[in-house]
Amino acid sequence: MTAIQQLQEEDLQMRQPPGISKHDFEEVVRQFQEAVGKEWVFTSEEDLNLYRDAYSPFRGEAEERVASAAVAPASTEEVQAVMRIANRYKIPMYPISTGKNLGYGGSAPGYSGSVVLDLKRMSRVIEVNEKQAYCVVEPGVSYFDMYRHLQENNIKLWIDVPDPGWGSMMGNALDRGAGYTAAQYRNHFDAHCGMEVVLADGTLMRTGMGAMPGAKTWQTYKSGFGPWIDGIFSQSNFGVVTKMGFWLMPEPEAFLKGSVHLPRYKDMIPLVDIMTHLENSKAFTGYPDFFSPVLGTPSLAGLHDFLVNGPEPRDDEYMHLFQSGAKPEEYEGYGLRNKLPFWTCDFTFYGPEKVIRAQWEHVQESYRKAIPDSTFEEKEFYNLPLTEQQKETVQYPAQFGIPTMRTFAIGARSKWSPAPPSDGHAWFSPVIPRDGAEVLRINEILGNAARELGVPLFYAMNVPVPSWERSFVFILPFFITKDPVKNKKSREAFNKLVKIAAENGWGEYRTGSVFQDEVMDTYSFNDHALLRFHEKVKDAIDPNGILSPGRYGIWPKHLRKEKKT
Repeated sequence: MTAIQQLQEEDLQMRQPPGISKHDFEEVVRQFQEAVGKEWVFTSEEDLNLYRDAYSPFRGEAEERVASAAVAPASTEEVQAVMRIANRYKIPMYPISTGKNLGYGGSAPGYSGSVVLDLKRMSRVIEVNEKQAYCVVEPGVSYFDMYRHLQENNIKLWIDVPDPGWGSMMGNALDRGAGYTAAQYRNHFDAHCGMEVVLADGTLMRTGMGAMPGAKTWQTYKSGFGPWIDGIFSQSNFGVVTKMGFWLMPEPEAFLKGSVHLPRYKDMIPLVDIMTHLENSKAFTGYPDFFSPVLGTPSLAGLHDFLVNGPEPRDDEYMHLFQSGAKPEEYEGYGLRNKLPFWTCDFTFYGPEKVIRAQWEHVQESYRKAIPDSTFEEKEFYNLPLTEQQKETVQYPAQFGIPTMRTFAIGARSKWSPAPPSDGHAWFSPVIPRDGAEVLRINEILGNAARELGVPLFYAMNVPVPSWERSFVFILPFFITKDPVKNKKSREAFNKLVKIAAENGWGEYRTGSVFQDEVMDTYSFNDHALLRFHEKVKDAIDPNGILSPGRYGIWPKHLRKEKKT
């Protein structure tokens, strides 16, 4: 087949957005090609398969979300040109940045037939200011990119990284992801300062101090003048963010990790209460990584080794408990007899050695006073910066601002688990209070519900993620298969757990596109006043409803009735 014949064949097979005629879409594709270059507009089946959700719970079914085309601009000006064309023809557009977003919807659009606006070519680190500790980046800048930039230029600043280093700094922040260093940097959207946004009609806007031409404080003063609107561009479909500032962490002088060991099941309650007070008081600022040595649940820092090597071998008494389905509290006696802590919390500290050693001593005193039989252990101490050899041997690189891909040990083949890798997962992740009693309660309620619904649980008890200050996120994976029948059961179980969690006051912080309507429906105070406000904003700033229809449950007017019936 000649190149011309191949293009003609692709044109014949080209998908179209819903409600758009073949003639109009062909004209849109031609105009997109003029705007960004022909090689950066993708319509072939082979290319569009790359924009499917690799972990889709609708894999191979009619409801699977797929793109009709993709366009990859290289600059803000090209984004504006593309959006003007799309707005003129009412083409639904779905912006993405870089990375995979696996477990939360991938790069597939929330509304099937949308054109993916792929921003990964916009990959400039625009500025890094070491003195003021901030950077400005485009959407295509990954955590690996920024880490390399800082290292190659000997800039003494750290980034806070999520689990997969290939992700976009901007994309992760706009989806309100989190990381593992000091508290004020772990919430990635909170750590942003100033953004540039292209609206649905191609208008270019800057937020905060950036709205003043020539402002010198765009990345150092967040709110600017008047209403602070940055938040409406996170987890939304109100604009295309093309530049974003982030506050970075000055490289500390030293790092210390110390463990607090507590012997009893109910010690979870004072463990969390004291930890929360210490963090709110800034007695420590690093990630509080807690887990259960008795139950065999690993720390987050130890998760990679656990997934590769498996749990530590245990004796017959433990295996009897495990195989009998004993409740978590029934392991307490075994732990006391074998001098295994029921709970351990690894506290991390950053700063001058004298300061962090004093902070660590204060943490010990706080627990010793409340729980006299608590014990303590210093696990890691480093004067910084790390040597290249130390970077390879630290327990958890993310706590040093070093991006990795270690998270993909989850579900992968290993010497402990030689079976073929899993087919993917979807994350169920409600926010719960920083309260030990609530941690025990959610495990009982959602654990029982998951077992009744046939959701496989890794551990006797799940320990929440404390990346966010003042709250936890409780995370369960739902595994995806190649079997539509099993996937349907998983989807139904997921939606039931969303409702059960909401009935107990636990709401999802983030979810994949196929579950966003169900999650948004649980935020229903005063007849869904929040969603109705979102819809009013959507109608005002995107009257043609072209930007990411349905993202986070926000549908444009022309699709709203259809989606609610």
